[in-house]
Amino acid sequence: MRSMLRKAPGRLGKFDRKLVRAVSDFPGGHHDEFFRRLSAAANKGKLWFGIAAVMALFPGRTRRAALHGLLAQAVASTVTNLGFKTLLPRARPLPEHLPAFRFVHPQPKSSSMPSGHSASAVAFVLGAGLVRPALGAALAPLAAGVAYSRVHTGAHWPSDVFFGSAIGAGAALATRKWWPVRPPVPAIRRTAVKAAELPDGTGLGIVVNTLGGSYAEQTAAALQKVFPKAYIREVARHEDLAEKIGRLASRPGIVALGVWGGDGTVGTAAAAAVEHDLPLLVLPGGTLNHFARDAGTPHLTAALEAATRGEAARADLGLVEVQRGLPDSPELLRLTMLNTASVGLYPNLVRRRELLQPALGKPVAGVVAMLRTFAAGTPTTLIVDGVRHKLWILYIGRGRYYPRDHAPLLRPVLDDGVFDLRMITADESFARLRLLWSVLTGTVATSRITHLSEARSIRVEPGDTTMVLAVDGEVMPGVRAVEFSVLPSALTYYSPAS
Repeated sequence: MRSMLRKAPGRLGKFDRKLVRAVSDFPGGHHDEFFRRLSAAANKGKLWFGIAAVMALFPGRTRRAALHGLLAQAVASTVTNLGFKTLLPRARPLPEHLPAFRFVHPQPKSSSMPSGHSASAVAFVLGAGLVRPALGAALAPLAAGVAYSRVHTGAHWPSDVFFGSAIGAGAALATRKWWPVRPPVPAIRRTAVKAAELPDGTGLGIVVNTLGGSYAEQTAAALQKVFPKAYIREVARHEDLAEKIGRLASRPGIVALGVWGGDGTVGTAAAAAVEHDLPLLVLPGGTLNHFARDAGTPHLTAALEAATRGEAARADLGLVEVQRGLPDSPELLRLTMLNTASVGLYPNLVRRRELLQPALGKPVAGVVAMLRTFAAGTPTTLIVDGVRHKLWILYIGRGRYYPRDHAPLLRPVLDDGVFDLRMITADESFARLRLLWSVLTGTVATSRITHLSEARSIRVEPGDTTMVLAVDGEVMPGVRAVEFSVLPSALTYYSPAS
């Protein structure tokens, strides 16, 4: 087989010459210039890079299709140019085989077997089509045109094109597990309950954290316009946030507690709401407020609607018991956890991803953030439920988050009674290379370095002295041990029934 491909004798040579003669018999016309330009546009993959750049402008599956197509093209090009062209040297068609006005000049000097243009074209289009079938079908005629143009211009024998196309298809299929299409997120489910109705904010006490990232002097006034009968209390930089929230919750006439701020502020307010048996109205504010999104109140209109109608639901809380200080005089802190906790590089990853997401979209921003974070990061040794690990990331979500990889974003159920435990380990050999490869191919969720599980309680201790713990965005250094447990249906929060 190798000899046949290299020298093209016998039947294969006759087949090639017969097809080339048929092509040479085509009358000349504008199509000659078209195929010459099309062939030139695909040199070094420029045509596909340009199409991928346009596709990248559209977030979601179109952008993922572009990325998958480029990955398949890179594999096909590498295998063709560094592999088969070296192993199977073959002379290209001669000028006498085609009309002079059609023959490509200058002719490539590399081996004719196989066609790199065809391999790249089929790999990109089929790779993109595995993610977006309709898009792949639309691009298929273009790939076929590029492949044919190599015969039409005398750059390749037909068998070179067939072999290159097969390599491209094989590359696309081989990479089909890379950047897989994420499974659908489960439907949002709420355990609905009735809470106090708050027309115009009657009986509502709202605390505003002036340290929130999006705070402005007009914030309190804007909230007062939406809830004209609410009592609004701003907490300044020098004031104790927990104390002020506690006082507001115990104020006579307050039947519901509202909070404007980031995740840390909302967590403090949730603890006060549970202590004083009040429903919590989470208002969108602060730098990050993931709970407002999960609760269905990402904007003031939704919050007003739920508060006015008294529509609410139940949510679990996480109880976090933190041991800090010296071994002979430990300090015990009890915190309320609404969203997530982490040890390791996860906070840096989240910050980078949030900064890049508006420009790049979620999937690409997650990849770039991962590469930047782990290229220079170092793992941490932790003891998780009695088992020692070397970890890049220990992530704990209060409830199941989706997608099931390194970039959890959505939480459709707030009272499922579990912690979402994710560990990206560095225990394995070539840990950093394994990690970066899984990031590049989008296979973090299925990689051996990723461990996904669920638990109702978790204990974490540092492997050496102390560790840095982040709970709902609040960072605590000097932690000697931490225990997590679930408080089922502890919080009542306002959420639109729709």
